[in-house]
Amino acid sequence: MKHIENQRKVNSFMRFLPLPMTMARHNRFFWCLFLLGSFVILAIGLGLRDPWPADEPRFALNALEMLKTGQFWFPHRAGEIYPDKPPIFMWAMAIGIALTGSVRWGFMLPSLLAAFGTLFLVSDLTRRLYGIRIALLAGIALLSTFQFALQARTAQIDMSLTFFTTLGAYGFLRYSLIDAKNIWWYVSWIAMGIGILTKGVGFLPLALIPGWILFYKQGVVHHPAWKQYIKGFLLLILTVSLWVVPMALIATFGDDSSLTAYRDNILFKQTGERYANSWHHLNPWYYYLVSVIPWAWLPLILAFPWLIKHWQRRLRRRDARIWMPLSAILLVLLFFSLSPGKRGVYILPTIPFLIWAVAPSIPGLLQQKSLNYLATFTIIAISGTLLTAGVLGSYGVSSLNELSQHYGVAPWNWWMTIGALSIPLILWLKPHRGMLIFVIWMLAFWVSWSTWGYVLMNTARSPHDMMQSVQRITGENASLALPDFDEEFILQAQQPVVQFGFKTPLEKQLQRAYAWVKQSPDERWILTRADQAKGETCIDKSEKHDLGIQNSDHWWLLPGSAFFQCPGNEKSAPLYEAPTTK
Repeated sequence: MKHIENQRKVNSFMRFLPLPMTMARHNRFFWCLFLLGSFVILAIGLGLRDPWPADEPRFALNALEMLKTGQFWFPHRAGEIYPDKPPIFMWAMAIGIALTGSVRWGFMLPSLLAAFGTLFLVSDLTRRLYGIRIALLAGIALLSTFQFALQARTAQIDMSLTFFTTLGAYGFLRYSLIDAKNIWWYVSWIAMGIGILTKGVGFLPLALIPGWILFYKQGVVHHPAWKQYIKGFLLLILTVSLWVVPMALIATFGDDSSLTAYRDNILFKQTGERYANSWHHLNPWYYYLVSVIPWAWLPLILAFPWLIKHWQRRLRRRDARIWMPLSAILLVLLFFSLSPGKRGVYILPTIPFLIWAVAPSIPGLLQQKSLNYLATFTIIAISGTLLTAGVLGSYGVSSLNELSQHYGVAPWNWWMTIGALSIPLILWLKPHRGMLIFVIWMLAFWVSWSTWGYVLMNTARSPHDMMQSVQRITGENASLALPDFDEEFILQAQQPVVQFGFKTPLEKQLQRAYAWVKQSPDERWILTRADQAKGETCIDKSEKHDLGIQNSDHWWLLPGSAFFQCPGNEKSAPLYEAPTTK
C-alpha cells in the first residue's frame, strides 16, 4: 500500500511538469523540445540592453577594439593595453558582435551559448547515467539554480569558463562511468587547456581524479593507463601554448614595454600571485560557506538536510556517479577557500558538479513534505519582501525613494507583480508542492528580469542616452577627455575620446587633461564627476553643463574655456585615443 501511495504522489507531481511521463522512454521529440525550451528561456532578453558595469563594458570595448584595429593577440582598452586577462573571451564576444552587427545583440552571445552548452552537457551525461526523466529534472534544476541563471544573463568570463570546466568534467565522467572511449579523455584535457586560457582555473576538472583513483582501486570505474595521463597533459600544454608561446615571443622580442608588462602580468601576477597573495576581494576562509552558497545554490541548498542522508547511503554502496562529482565540489571549495581573495562567482563551475551529485535524488526530494513546505516558506519570504518593497516604494517611503533617485530606477510595479505572482502559484499548486512552486516562480522571475527588468534598468546602468546628450552639447566633431574613466562611457561615446592611462594617478591625469584641452579650447571638452570638479578651484564652474546622475555618479561637462586658470603638464601622463570613437 505504501508503494502505491508513493507512486500516486509521483504521478500527482509529474502532472504539473510541462512535459509528460512519456519522457522516461527516451523519446527524442521531448528531449529536443526540452532543449529548445531551455534555449528560449536563456535567450529571452537578448538585444534588450547595453553592456552593464562592472565587467561587461570593458570586455565589449576590448572586442570592439579588436574588430576596429585588427589587433587580436593583445586586448586593448581605449587605446591602452588591457593587462589583466587573455583575449579568448574577447575573441568570442568580437565574433558575436561581428556576426550580429550590433553590440547589443552580440555581447551576450558567448554567455548564452556557454550556458546552453553547459545545460546540454549536464543533462546529456545525466541521461546516459540515469535515463531521460532524471535528465530533464536535472536540467530544470540547473535552469532554476540562482547563480547559474544569473551568470547565464551576464556577459562575464565566468560562464564561458564554466562551459569548458563542465566539458572537461563531462569527458572524464563519460570515460570513467560509461564507455571508456579515449576521445572523451582527450577532449577533457583540451577543454581544460582552453579553460585555462579563458580564466586561469580551467584545470578544475582535475578535482575529479582523487575520487576516480579511489573508485578504480575498488573496481568500480574505468581508469586510463598512466601513459594516457601523459598524453592528456601534453594535449593541455599544447592547447595553452597555442596562444601563450606566440604572445610571449612577441612580447619578449618586440620593442613595446607594455607588451612585456602584459606578459609578466598574465603569466605570473594574475595566476600564482593572485591566488597566494591577493590584493583585493579579501574575505575569510568561510566566505563561500556563509556568504555565497546559501543564495547561489538556491533552491537546491534547501534540500541539503535530506541530501546528506542520501549521499551517505550512496557512499556505502560505492556509487562513483555521486561521489566523484561530490568529492570534486569539496576539493574546489577547499582550493578557493585557501586563497585570501574570494568572489562569489569563482564557485560557479561547481554548480554542474552539484547537479550531477543531486540528480538521482530529485524525484525522492520532490516527495519530501517538509522540504516542500520549507520551499514554500522561502518563496513567501522572497516574494513577500519584493511585494512589500514595491508597495512601500510606490507610496513614496523616504528611504526607498532615496535609493530610487540614487540609482535612477523605480522598479516598484515590477517588484509588486513578480512578488504577487507567488500567491496564485501557492493557491493553485498548494504548499505541499513547494519545490515545484519555487522552480516556476524562479523561472518567471528570470523571464521578467530579462524583459521588464532590462528595460527598467538599462537607462540607469548604461550611459547611452547621456553620451548622446554630450554630443548634442559639444557638437559631433568636438573631442572629449575622460579622466579617471569608466569603460561604459567610452563604449557609448558618440565622438572622439581621449584618456590618460587607466592606472595613472588622478592628479596627473588632470594635469595632462588641462594641457590637452587648452591646446584647442573651442573644440575640446572634459567630462568629469562633479565631486572631482568641485575640488578643483581653478575651474570656472559657471560654464558647466550639469548632466545629472548616471551610473550612481553626478556628472559635469565642461568646455575648454573653463580651464584657463588650471596648470597643465603634457608630460605628467600618457595620452591615448580610443580607436572605437574615431
